[in-house]
Amino acid sequence: MWNIEDSLELYGIENWGNGYFSINDKGNIVIVPNKDRSQSVDAMDLIEEIERSNDLEFPVLLRFPQILEDRINEITGAFLGAIGEFSYNGTYQPIFPMKVNQRKEVIEYIIKYGEKYRIGLEVGTKAELLAALSLGLPKEALLICNGYKDEDYLRLALSIHNVNNIIIVVDLFEEIHNILRYAEQMGVTPRIGMRLKLFARGSGRWVESGGESAKFGLSTSEALELMRILREKGLLDSLKMIHFHIGSQITDIRTIKNAMNEAARIYAKARKVAHIEYLNVGGGLSVDYNGSNTATPSSSNYTLQEYANDVVYTVQKICEEEEVACPTIVSESGRAIAAYHSMLIFKVIGRKNSKDSLLRAPREEDPIQIDDLCSAFKEINIDNYKEHYHDALQYRDELYDSFNLGNIGLEERAKGETLFWLVCKKAAFLAKQAEDESDEFQELKKLVSQKYIGNFSLFQSVPDMWGVEQIFPTIPLHRLNEMPSERGRIVDITCDSDGEIKRYAGDSEGREYLEMHTLMESEDYYMGIFLLGAYQDTLGDFHNLLGSAHEVHVMAEGGEWYICQKVEGDTCRKLLDFFNYETKDYIWEIMDRCVAKKECIHKKELEQIEAELNRTLKGYTYFITKPNGHSKGKDAENVCGVMKL
Repeated sequence: MWNIEDSLELYGIENWGNGYFSINDKGNIVIVPNKDRSQSVDAMDLIEEIERSNDLEFPVLLRFPQILEDRINEITGAFLGAIGEFSYNGTYQPIFPMKVNQRKEVIEYIIKYGEKYRIGLEVGTKAELLAALSLGLPKEALLICNGYKDEDYLRLALSIHNVNNIIIVVDLFEEIHNILRYAEQMGVTPRIGMRLKLFARGSGRWVESGGESAKFGLSTSEALELMRILREKGLLDSLKMIHFHIGSQITDIRTIKNAMNEAARIYAKARKVAHIEYLNVGGGLSVDYNGSNTATPSSSNYTLQEYANDVVYTVQKICEEEEVACPTIVSESGRAIAAYHSMLIFKVIGRKNSKDSLLRAPREEDPIQIDDLCSAFKEINIDNYKEHYHDALQYRDELYDSFNLGNIGLEERAKGETLFWLVCKKAAFLAKQAEDESDEFQELKKLVSQKYIGNFSLFQSVPDMWGVEQIFPTIPLHRLNEMPSERGRIVDITCDSDGEIKRYAGDSEGREYLEMHTLMESEDYYMGIFLLGAYQDTLGDFHNLLGSAHEVHVMAEGGEWYICQKVEGDTCRKLLDFFNYETKDYIWEIMDRCVAKKECIHKKELEQIEAELNRTLKGYTYFITKPNGHSKGKDAENVCGVMKL
């Protein structure tokens, strides 16, 4: 008897969910923002509330601000715990890099929940700096300016650096001359950091962003020259921070240890000649997207506490050896803060590969191959599935040869294709029962898996799935107390063959298909894609002019939950305007063309065209879905006289 423990294991929820997601007795996914099951949110109850409100359609992006709070607490707590354990003579300050998620609502939640830890922000462009300045960051919180900087960027940062605690990090050596020149012109004393290129490199998908060939950072000789310039100008005390970054999503703890040894030693040597306050260890703290706890690109082989312990212990040890003061440790763990807090909910609106519903009954005049395929389907069992599958391959090839010679028609070809498909499905099922892991039957299992069509755009909502083959956990949100009976793959509604989820969480390499349930006529089938809070919001594109999804922000308190904010997604009008289609006069232009192309057009027809244009322009860019209805074709057993799988 299938139960929720089976689904928890099958989908690996406890491995990648980090305590924020589980399954309740109803078989529904629950979200646990504070890891307290008494404060959980039933995903299906939330879906019903959204449906009842009748103001938003799916897909919907859910945000759980309290998960952001919990992540900030956990990360800061891990560092403070390590500081206490090793008697570290310094402190820790968290930073959120805005490039990870620039959405204003998200940054506001982070500032609110991180205020007690003096959480700061890191920006990489002047536009991000302008955004950060509008958010009312507390004076004691750091505002770190990274990236390549032009005159406008530098002058803005210098002009307000005493109102905000701004540190300008030199990423390109030539920037130091501009910083000092503008600071002198403006009569201010800058606070400066320098980003160093370490010899040590990261691991995983972004390994090339670190090391000696990294895009940003100073060499050792450039760092020494920068300090010489500051000393000559009497500004050596302006050097406040040493910064390094060896890559995002670092999967192997050994690379972190190597980098920390090198960076801490550089800090200690530089601290002997300059009053440096901060050692910024950058980002890279990994998220285990596939739940495998391995050093593969979508996972990591270490825990948060192990990461914090290694950073703090290494800095402490080297500072003691070099007899220098311990710095304030700064980290920019944006992915680890933001990833868990958002998920996408979408409906399955159909499926492909369901060829068995198109089967027609054989006739006496059908070619012999039709009878042979029908017999193969009747007689195939666990003892002979290989033989009958190979026979079916031969019958199919003979049928195609006969069609190409003009001896049979389309109806016979279609009948043969469908019967062959049924044999394949049954052979794959029997191979699974027999635990046949041969390449031939692994490919067959993949071939017969259903393609479930999801009402979403992979390119808009989950761009890293396409761009860097990142795995994001994707699972059904309900019916998890039922045994899934089908193997499926999810495709989106874009007109692009790349719009398909090709890897699913569950092992180190990612599974090629997902265990799913048979669609029901009277019930919508809802699915969720999890851990979308880092990078996906701003990397998404408008493929096929499918825009941002609606957002619903949810809070849980006192055993109840409530929707605290709704943000409407993109309408067709908004996207057309974005791409310069000038919808202000759009309807009149279309109407003029309609009249010009048709000498006589009735008023009623014109009114109908105008109404439909208005309705569509105001509408959501995604499918406006209705309850699922799935046509019933003839069952295979009614045709071939055997039990259907």
